[in-house]
Amino acid sequence: MSSTTAPIKIPTELLQILRCPICSSPLRPDRDRLVCEGERCKTVFPVADGVPIVLNEQRSLFSAEELCRASKPSRKGSSSPRSFLRELIPGISRNVSGSKNYSRFVELLLARSKSPRVLVVGGKSVGEGFERVLSHVPPIEIVETDVVFGPRTMLICDGHDLPFQDEVFDGVVIQAVLEHVVDPHRCVAEIYRVLQLDGIVYAETPFIQQVHEGRFDFTRFTHLGHRRLFRHFEEIESGAACGTGMALAWSYRYFLLSLSDGNLLRNLLDTFARFTSFYLKFLDSLTLKNAGSFDAASAYYFLGKKSNVVLSDRELIRLYRGRI
Repeated sequence: MSSTTAPIKIPTELLQILRCPICSSPLRPDRDRLVCEGERCKTVFPVADGVPIVLNEQRSLFSAEELCRASKPSRKGSSSPRSFLRELIPGISRNVSGSKNYSRFVELLLARSKSPRVLVVGGKSVGEGFERVLSHVPPIEIVETDVVFGPRTMLICDGHDLPFQDEVFDGVVIQAVLEHVVDPHRCVAEIYRVLQLDGIVYAETPFIQQVHEGRFDFTRFTHLGHRRLFRHFEEIESGAACGTGMALAWSYRYFLLSLSDGNLLRNLLDTFARFTSFYLKFLDSLTLKNAGSFDAASAYYFLGKKSNVVLSDRELIRLYRGRI
């Protein structure tokens, strides 16, 4: 397995809380790699471009060897004329709640600790609204992880097997990720494990969105389905993050794209769809708080804290806030 020799970027204090995703033993740095200290394990985890790749490859869709090969190309940005032109085309997505929710997330974190530690699952780039958290670094300490390389990836790991000690984070962020994992319930269980008691979780997950990561797109959740996913957490707040206008724009775009399999015509249809539907996302500011958004939003959010009390399904259905 080839990797690019470079110093490990994880700070010393974070190396202390890293654990083998296979046997949960501590990891120690050994030149340009991490080595499991478990007597029966001794798994070696490579480093590419200074970023450790800490995967349980027996359970993950991803392999360290493939990631090492892809590390350099995946970090390069595109500056082609085509990419420049696409920047001029209006987008049809809008996160209406993100900034407000992250401000609340920061408030709750700083009420818990003077220097809270936050894990980002799927943090190769900055999610919408996450700047509110970054503006408080320090005192907030952020560990940004993903299953692929990206501008902000500090550690490559799989959300199904987070390579961290139990109860070491004050907060966890998982934004627009749970639809892309094969077992979202296991990922949320891992979040629960690494959070301290009363630790804060913030999640955003789509409901009405078409496939947007090809073969790595698996699941959608209603508002109540999303709440049940976090049934081991006490709710602080939940609702629509991206509204019904965005949901309509996405459906309209994908309808037009389905009319052809040819690349040229699909590009023309895509451009037409964006120019003729981008305004719909701005209507979400008017509809987001209405009951109908709980039935038809593009995405939902959940802000909660780790609890010893489990939400029952009978309690769950009493939380319905829609209009159907």
